Amino acid sequence: MDQDKLKSIVESILFVSGEPVKISRLAKVSGAARPEVENALMALQNDYARNRGMVIIKKEDEVQMATSPENAETISELVKSEIQENLSRSALETLSIVAYRGPMTRADIEAIRGVNCSFTLRSLLMRGLLERIDNPENSRGYLYKISFEFLKKMGVDSVEKLPDWESLSKDARIENIISE
Repeated sequence: MDQDKLKSIVESILFVSGEPVKISRLAKVSGAARPEVENALMALQNDYARNRGMVIIKKEDEVQMATSPENAETISELVKSEIQENLSRSALETLSIVAYRGPMTRADIEAIRGVNCSFTLRSLLMRGLLERIDNPENSRGYLYKISFEFLKKMGVDSVEKLPDWESLSKDARIENIISE
């Protein structure tokens, strides 16, 4: 496989994943040999070392795309403001999907929404509105489900008592979650 094409594939996988990925998994998904994947990762690390906003970090046999340490302060402000501000439309959509169809994987949520949800899920986790649990069908993955905090804010004592979506969208209680 062409080195530039493999770099592009590896970069896309890491971007969409949002979580650490085993190098062996990158090789399997890309259809390339492990040494080729490792070379592509080194090339990406070199590319990102030149005043870029992203880095590739490696720990043991896993790699992950992350923001550049030079931008940590700015990214910290973004995350802090995201937590303190009202829920965005994407956060409300994600929360609704998990509330009514969860527990579910990040990939399932992204398949419904059609976009990467890593940042949104992290924000909802940090706000205490979602929980991340081990996936019994995939030991390397997680399932997302609504939290007790979400149920408390909605004023219901179980998921089964959530109102139908049409009623919920007109309910003042949703405004309490949005405004916090």
